[in-house]
Amino acid sequence: MRQPDDEHLVDLAARLERDDPRFARALGSGRPARPREYRRTGAWGTLAVALALLAAGMAVPEGLLVALGLVLAGIAVPLFDPQRDRPQRGPRRR
Repeated sequence: MRQPDDEHLVDLAARLERDDPRFARALGSGRPARPREYRRTGAWGTLAVALALLAAGMAVPEGLLVALGLVLAGIAVPLFDPQRDRPQRGPRRR
């Protein structure tokens, strides 16, 4: 006879497999990997390109490169937030 919590655990495992299959496979094999919300490779790459453009724009007095570096830095910073995929709740209306 199944325990009442078994259904919840099976549902949780199915959602985990659907949300982040790489993490679920790694967890099942006993070699844990970072969950998707903590993988920041793209954020670091975007920030590196932004800083390179900013430095190039300052070395060669070119305002367009400086502006592009600042815009890319502004795009890269929110990518470091692990909660970025969750919907933001606004103020409650009554």
